[in-house]
Amino acid sequence: MKMPNTSLSRLVSSFLKVAILACATLSIAAPAHSASRIKDIADFEGIRENQLIGYGLVVGLNGTGDTLRNAPFTRQSLQAMLERLGVNTRGVDLNTNTVAAVMVTANLPPFATQGTRIDVNVSALGNSGSLQGGTLLVTPLVAADGEVYAIAQGSVAIGGFAAQADAASVTRGVPTSGRIANGALVEREVEFKLASLTTLRLALRNPDLTTARRVALSINELIGFPTAEPLDPGTVRIDLPREFSGNIVDLLTDIEQLIVQPDMIARVVIDENSGIIVMGQEVKVSTVAVAQGNLTVTIAETPEVVQPLPFANGETAVVPRSELLVNDDPDAKLAIVPETVTLKQLVDGLNALGIGPRDMISILQAIKASGALQAEIEVL
Repeated sequence: MKMPNTSLSRLVSSFLKVAILACATLSIAAPAHSASRIKDIADFEGIRENQLIGYGLVVGLNGTGDTLRNAPFTRQSLQAMLERLGVNTRGVDLNTNTVAAVMVTANLPPFATQGTRIDVNVSALGNSGSLQGGTLLVTPLVAADGEVYAIAQGSVAIGGFAAQADAASVTRGVPTSGRIANGALVEREVEFKLASLTTLRLALRNPDLTTARRVALSINELIGFPTAEPLDPGTVRIDLPREFSGNIVDLLTDIEQLIVQPDMIARVVIDENSGIIVMGQEVKVSTVAVAQGNLTVTIAETPEVVQPLPFANGETAVVPRSELLVNDDPDAKLAIVPETVTLKQLVDGLNALGIGPRDMISILQAIKASGALQAEIEVL
């Protein structure tokens, strides 16, 4: 059966409309390229790590420990430890080189329970040459409140080595610091009742008014009524609804998966020591003319010794001879960096001058001083 032309035209037209609508729906639903989850740009209040620190001794070193005469704290710690174990060493001249005093650091994860194991970092405190092969003795780890939250002990694994002979030595990495995987046991828990909260705050890792507002709008759209409010550029307060009482974990899981496009100010970060330049996407520059040239002055001293003629009544003299060279770089020209709308065009315009990173730092600072750079410059 042959379909009439009018019916065929209507069918094709309807199909095209459905296809266009589907494409439009997909383009709207697709997140922006720079969009991020809330869990990647913000932290929930109370869900955080706590820093721990402790002082201990590493034993079993192969002659690379502290020199007890030059590290009195190591000698005192060794004597105190031996006395606790029933060994009296008062008045005895200890001369061992297999012990090293170390500082032990760790991060206590949020909601860590008793018996949980955490990693610890070990760093030499005295003049120890290497911690390779050493064992950390029982070391209490305390927090800022002075309470002991974990106990560390175990074999130290280092990422470097040191070897020395009579006339040569080699060192790779840092042999005076190491790590003990699962080297500490949590003994005290941090009290924080998440399920009993009625108000929660989000802390943005990069504070920004626009980003805070977008986060609040996204949360309110998820819940269905206004419950999130931006308090400042770095904080968003959430009044937890009653229907989520006792089920806050599910609510926070849904919130942290929301997609938000963070905003950022136009900023140029400069590290003058290493010559690194980092420019954000929003950096713009007005039309400006830039001339880059170096004035180099080179002075070379080549003194010449003058000898008197044979049988002449004279003395040997040194005649100074100086060579002065001035290079004002005649090839340097005045270049125009046009008004740009993208970061790529700005970089291309500066690279067109044929300059290095360190000269580009000076040019960016000069452009900022002229008022043509619409961005904030931060020098590290």
